[in-house]
Amino acid sequence: MSSTPITDRDTIQTWLEHPTGGPALRGFLERAGSDVDQLAPAYGLPLGKLVDLSGGKMSQEAIDAIVRDANGGEIPAAAEQSASSSGHRFEGRTIIVTGAANGIGRATARRAVAEGAKVIATDISGDGLASLAEELGSGQVITVTADLSDAAAVDEIVAAADGQIDGLANVAGIMDNFAAIHEVTDEVWARVFNVNVTGLMRLTRAVSARMLENGGGSIVNVASEAALRGSAAGTAYTASKHAVVGITKSMAVMYAQAGIRTNVTVPGAVATGIAVPKDVGEFGNERMTSYRPNIPAMTTAEEQAATILWLLSDDAAAVNGAVLAVDGGWSAV
Repeated sequence: MSSTPITDRDTIQTWLEHPTGGPALRGFLERAGSDVDQLAPAYGLPLGKLVDLSGGKMSQEAIDAIVRDANGGEIPAAAEQSASSSGHRFEGRTIIVTGAANGIGRATARRAVAEGAKVIATDISGDGLASLAEELGSGQVITVTADLSDAAAVDEIVAAADGQIDGLANVAGIMDNFAAIHEVTDEVWARVFNVNVTGLMRLTRAVSARMLENGGGSIVNVASEAALRGSAAGTAYTASKHAVVGITKSMAVMYAQAGIRTNVTVPGAVATGIAVPKDVGEFGNERMTSYRPNIPAMTTAEEQAATILWLLSDDAAAVNGAVLAVDGGWSAV
């Protein structure tokens, strides 16, 4: 066994440089008919994130096998990970998190609870919310299974907060099919805007009204690299995320003196295993393919959540109307 054990929490780059980890990982990839160079954008991610990133094609069992191979047949005990280095910033506060069943939303809900918040977790996936509540405990999490494209969902989500809403993380969103505008159907356009813009607007409208009554609060919208450039997605998604930035800036001006801060994060490529749409726009997808090698690095859902929670907290009291890229440097390319 190597004198320096390595675990699935170590980055892929660390694995490649490790005396036994490198051969174990490369050997696995070769047997799978893959190439380590294909993982270049993910070199900064923990090895275990390949489970999420693969969309189910790589199992935790496969990762465990690589770890055993690199450690003489054993899986070393991983160091305990602290829940948060920021203490309990949200003790006694209630935060609504949309898209909470998976990915960035789930990581945000998990971290908010770890920092003392009561979380109203909402998503269209009831099964995902149930597993979240089981993981975190029903005492700190109230789940609301709801479709944000349904106007009636807003009242149910706000009612679950029982009068107190201190923060809102608008994480929920759906991707388009990479279609250029001449390929966009009315169905795709409406579906993307109903969730990414109209649903966000309706919930934020209700929450901001409640915050005005209660003396303030903090709202974080999650946009996308597609809010900064035209080379990250199709026309519908790109337009919807530009709209999210516009909503954020308008709110920052409107409510700056009313105690409500509104900011927006701009994730780049995130290791959440988002499925690629089946009905891709042929023309648009071909154009996007040429730009994908520009992605310098991937981030994790947990890293995205850390930024969202910072913006929601009093630590960011002076930050309002910010468009904060959390993209591994993609926006600098």
